[in-house]
Amino acid sequence: MPRFAYRVDPRWSTLVILCTGMLMIVLDNTVVNVALSSIQHDLGFVNAGLAWPVNAYMIAFGGTLLLAGRLGDLVGTKRIFTIGIFVFTAASLLCGLSESQWMLVAARFIQGLGGAMAAAVILAMIFTTFNDANERAKALSVFSFTASAGGSVGLLVGGVLTQVLNWHWIFLVNVPIGVVAFIFARRIIPDSPGIGLQEGADGFGASMLTAALMLAVYAVVQAPQGGQLLKIGACGVVSIVLLVVFVIRQARIEKPLLPLHVFQTPNVVWSNVLQALIVTGLFTFFFLYSLYLRGVLHYDPIRTGLAFLPITLSIGVLSAGPSAWLMQRFGPRIPLVAGLVLSAGGLAIFAVASVHASFGEVIFPGMLLMGIGMGVSFPCVMDFAMSMATPADAGLISGLSNTSSEVGGALGLAVLAAVAAAYSNDHVVFGVCTVCLLIGAVISALALRLQTASAAVC
Repeated sequence: MPRFAYRVDPRWSTLVILCTGMLMIVLDNTVVNVALSSIQHDLGFVNAGLAWPVNAYMIAFGGTLLLAGRLGDLVGTKRIFTIGIFVFTAASLLCGLSESQWMLVAARFIQGLGGAMAAAVILAMIFTTFNDANERAKALSVFSFTASAGGSVGLLVGGVLTQVLNWHWIFLVNVPIGVVAFIFARRIIPDSPGIGLQEGADGFGASMLTAALMLAVYAVVQAPQGGQLLKIGACGVVSIVLLVVFVIRQARIEKPLLPLHVFQTPNVVWSNVLQALIVTGLFTFFFLYSLYLRGVLHYDPIRTGLAFLPITLSIGVLSAGPSAWLMQRFGPRIPLVAGLVLSAGGLAIFAVASVHASFGEVIFPGMLLMGIGMGVSFPCVMDFAMSMATPADAGLISGLSNTSSEVGGALGLAVLAAVAAAYSNDHVVFGVCTVCLLIGAVISALALRLQTASAAVC
């Protein structure tokens, strides 16, 4: 009998591992919100302290993304990714075993560090793994499905685990997945040696950057809770001073940790502005509407997760091929602008809907439009962000893109949550979210048009 050997392309195996790592990170960030009431009951958190299991993760995650991305360039993206998965998995075990408030908060902080190390270099690894534009478009479609749909899946998974088992399992479920991802990452992902620490081993600068970003995220996540305004303001001022000193230092030293020339590229600047706008609009909606479903329409955690399912399914269908085909056929500009306009249309439905609108009249069509728009636009956003990256700075640009999303999204959520509280009406905020996406569509159209015109001249 003849033997037929089927060899899996290691590049696509690498993509599966990267998407598994990203899914773990995205899911974990969402499921905690569903389980907060159970965590409060078991560990005795007061209302003021209940935000810390979330904030500790966000501070560590948002504060180290940029540094982790640059370290990927210096010592190798594979090394940073695998270390990140290991730390994230170990911290997940500690979170699941936590029996006290301080242990959970500390473990969540460590988990944020691991998540940042893994997430910061994933886009860079996709771009260095897939050199062909068509294959890269397909890979970005699959990754965008993982990153985008993971949030709504997390609501459902968190609800099921919390109701059927207990909140500890929202963390413990990461352990076997993380172990498998770590083992296969070590075996399958090609080595990437990096350009060497000697090209940017600025330990003092790294400390300033990390402290500045952590203080910035702390100020942002604490602001909506009110009180301690002097402390929050002081953190914000110190963060700005540290960032200014860091930038001056990077401009003067011979081999900077963060080469400032990357900001001279319009694509890098505009793509990061675009990332912040999109995340502000979409993630603010996800956060406030999940609270609306629970508090006003009285959905349980599982039903809340199911309400977001049209987004997950539509992104999944588009990532199976149509998104990549659209980007190959029309380039990134038209699908990106069209996708953002469609998502804005979905948000507009919620902005004008009545308070007790039904699933069939508002929730389903609104979520479907948003899902289609996200499925079309997200691969284009990632391509736009990484379009000028080189092997020497891909990790940095990837980390910068993630930082813009995390810090910009947290700042936008803090501001818009305060607006919602002031007006006692989420619909006003949904209108602002719609405007954010429309502004993003305008920026995309203008920035990518200039890029196309510049390429034609060259």
